[in-house]
Amino acid sequence: MEQANHKERIILGIDPGTAVMGYGLVLEKGPKIELISLGVVKMDKIDDHMLKLQRIFEKTVALIDNYKPDCLAIEAPFYGKNIQVMLKLGRAQGVCMAAALSRNVTITEYAPRKIKQSITGNGSATKEQVSAMLQTLLKFTETPDFFDATDGLAVAVCHSFQKIQVARGGKVTSKKSHSGWEAFVKDNAARVSIIPKK
Repeated sequence: MEQANHKERIILGIDPGTAVMGYGLVLEKGPKIELISLGVVKMDKIDDHMLKLQRIFEKTVALIDNYKPDCLAIEAPFYGKNIQVMLKLGRAQGVCMAAALSRNVTITEYAPRKIKQSITGNGSATKEQVSAMLQTLLKFTETPDFFDATDGLAVAVCHSFQKIQVARGGKVTSKKSHSGWEAFVKDNAARVSIIPKK
């Protein structure tokens, strides 16, 4: 096993929102992940959009200063029917990113579907299913008032899963990046089966 796999790191996950921002922090110790904290920042009583963005920035900086995360994993805004909602979510995400950049914290963005797939194995999983799986994985029983908290936590856990891959023998291996599909197939011949065209 490589020594690097024993290095601890703290991951801050954020599910940005302009009414409720969810966050979760995990401590990664080699192949193990431990829950540090999760919660929400409520902004539903703030009417001014710019003041909401200011609160998001201030709370994100406060989380970073308090917990000293090594990286930020953030959920990307998804395209819905309402372009105004997407624009506001994009601004909220941008403000979180600016807060992390102001503290020299690295940022990784994940699509909502990728996060759900990573946690539950199903890209269309419900918030309830994601929350239940996280409670099992991280062994916590308290149910948060808002699923936004477990959504934020899910982003952090998803990020951890991208960096750690446990092989069948229980050994930890770092994930190798491939330059393309052909390179992946070549390196993983035993894992790939070619289905002939009919």
